[in-house]
Amino acid sequence: MNEAFFFFSSVCSLGSLQWEEMEMVWTSIRRKVVVPMLKVAVLLCLIMSTMLVFEKITMGLISLYAKVFRRRPERRYKCEPLKEDEELGSSAFPMVLVQIPMYNEKEVYKLSIGAACRFSWPSDRIIIQVLDDSTDPEIKELVMQECENRKNSGTNIKYEVRDNRSGYKAGALKEGMKYDYVQACEFVAIFDADFQPDSDFLLRTVPFLVHNSELALVQARWKFVNSNECLMTRIQEMSMDYHFKVEQESGSTMWSFFGFNGTAGVWRISALNESGGWKDRTTVEDMDLAVRASIEGWKFVYVGNVKVQSELPSTYKAYRNQQYRWSCGPANLLRKTALEIIKTKKISWWKKAYLIYSFFLVRRTIAHIVTFMFYCIVIPLSVLIPEVTVPAWGVVYIPTTITILNAVGTPSSIHLLLFWIFYENVVSLHRMKAVITGLLEVGRVNEWVVTDKLGDTLKTNNSSSGNNKKVIRKTKSRISERIYISELMVSVFLFICASYDFYYAKGHYYIYIYPQSIAFLIMGLGYVGTFVPNK
Repeated sequence: MNEAFFFFSSVCSLGSLQWEEMEMVWTSIRRKVVVPMLKVAVLLCLIMSTMLVFEKITMGLISLYAKVFRRRPERRYKCEPLKEDEELGSSAFPMVLVQIPMYNEKEVYKLSIGAACRFSWPSDRIIIQVLDDSTDPEIKELVMQECENRKNSGTNIKYEVRDNRSGYKAGALKEGMKYDYVQACEFVAIFDADFQPDSDFLLRTVPFLVHNSELALVQARWKFVNSNECLMTRIQEMSMDYHFKVEQESGSTMWSFFGFNGTAGVWRISALNESGGWKDRTTVEDMDLAVRASIEGWKFVYVGNVKVQSELPSTYKAYRNQQYRWSCGPANLLRKTALEIIKTKKISWWKKAYLIYSFFLVRRTIAHIVTFMFYCIVIPLSVLIPEVTVPAWGVVYIPTTITILNAVGTPSSIHLLLFWIFYENVVSLHRMKAVITGLLEVGRVNEWVVTDKLGDTLKTNNSSSGNNKKVIRKTKSRISERIYISELMVSVFLFICASYDFYYAKGHYYIYIYPQSIAFLIMGLGYVGTFVPNK
């Protein structure tokens, strides 16, 4: 009995000794490694946050200046309406090519084709080119038949296909420029398959290019037909409205440069060719072309009063894929063009600095990294490490300023700002991964996933059910297609940090961290956006 008691006491003492040693080791590692690294991370995040908020304030002030002093495009550039000449007739209008690239766009192909066929433009001065990369024979047949019907009705429309998808959208657009009939065209308007321009689109955009030889691009604003589909689309609308009303407006006003949005824009073909044409070296071929045209000395103009209807991704999977491409591409493009920008002698050093620092580094690199690292990793980790504190101005004032500035774009959705914050933080996880992938040029750097569009699918489903309200159906897809492990892992991490902070009442960060954890959980389980039944 005594021997057993002695053995048990020895085991307990040994366990206690090992625990004490482990605690001492952890204390040493925390003091010498964890704390210094976290302090450096806090400092870097504060610096990046300051850079980001300064950038947003600057863009906001420039946009305000343009609005207050009515620096509309019509006042900065000549834009006289085009009219038929008594002698020249319709030849007074330039020849315009309209390109509509598409890939298995069953739900929306009729929208863009129909809209292009309704343009108020002399029929003999326009060529509509449908570039169909569809791999589904049924869809390809439908698109071809639609083009054939339009052609029989008197529309000058061309249905073009190729035997491969090399270069994806950029490859299709590049191939489309090789046809002989394109040589007669002076300008090219580009629309994705879900875009529905008004009939006067060309009349309101092409005159800028006709009367101003230094302009290469006229970009219109996007509006969304499904912004009220669900909470996810409402939040997306807020971000996109800010992009067009502030980012594009300020770039156009101050530098006559902004990133081409890939659709709802008109290019001068000579500028496009002079800049090297379409390239597929990144997943943002539109931005690539814009940067190359800019460093060749061409100017752009953004016309925010010309609005083109389009569709927002209403499923979380589609939105994740879109944001990954939109974040990875610019980072990879920065890697490929930084030296070109520095070496060019056709633009000023101020514009070079703007391109590299403001356009690429702050908005498309730092913004994504700091949003996730600071608000979802560093601040929650500081809760667990008492030696590290984050200044109140970095936790409260900077994010509050950024949030308020973002609300400028969509005042009607100001009551959704809290949802916007949590949603953007969750999505920033994938944006940051995409940025790192693009900068290092590894992994899925050149992966192109077409954003799924629903078109009139939901409306058709709703009308057939006899219910005027939106019908949201849960998908019957496999659980593995709905569960997102990375979001769930971050949710667990945030929940632990929030609970620790709540128990020890260190900084009351749990008020913010708990809701953020719930946001990651909801989106990780796939309960966000519109769900549609599999066909």
